[in-house]
Amino acid sequence: MTTSRHHIARIMAVMEKAFDPAFGEAWNVRQITDALSMPSTRGLVIDANGTIIDGDSPEDAALPPAGFVLTRQAADEEELLLIAVTPDFRRRGLGESLIQKLFESARSRGTTRIFLEMRRGNPAIHLYEKVGFKPIGARPNYYRLTNGERVDAITFGCSI
Repeated sequence: MTTSRHHIARIMAVMEKAFDPAFGEAWNVRQITDALSMPSTRGLVIDANGTIIDGDSPEDAALPPAGFVLTRQAADEEELLLIAVTPDFRRRGLGESLIQKLFESARSRGTTRIFLEMRRGNPAIHLYEKVGFKPIGARPNYYRLTNGERVDAITFGCSI
C-alpha cells in the first residue's frame, strides 16, 4: 500500500462525502497522514468497480475513489479503524468488497482476527454481521456526538 499524497487525497475525498458531520466520526488529513506514517497501519482504496487503486500512475489518477478501509495491525490481530463508501456508490457491494479485500490482505500478513468498534445505531452493523463480525463487548457512553449526546460503543470481532 502506498502512502503518497495522492493516496491520502483519495481517502480524504471519500471521507468528506461519506461521514455525517453530526456524529463527528470523520478524521482530518493530519490524522490520516499520521496514521499512515506508522508501519502497522494500512489503507485500501477502491474505485466504483471495486478495483483497488494503489498507484500514482496517470491511469490511477483518473479513477475517482469510491471507498476506503484503514486498519492497524498488532501481532496476529488487526483493528479496522475506518471504512467508508461515498453515498453515490452505496448499496452496490463495495463495502463488502472492501472488507473481503481487507481479509485477503490481512491473512497474507498472518492476521487471524480483526476487531472493530462502532457507535450503537450505526447502520453499518448489517454489513459487519454479513461478513462475519460478531459483537463481543460494549463501552457505555463511549462516543460523544457533536450535539453532546453520549452513545455506546459496540466492539466486534471476526476470525479470518
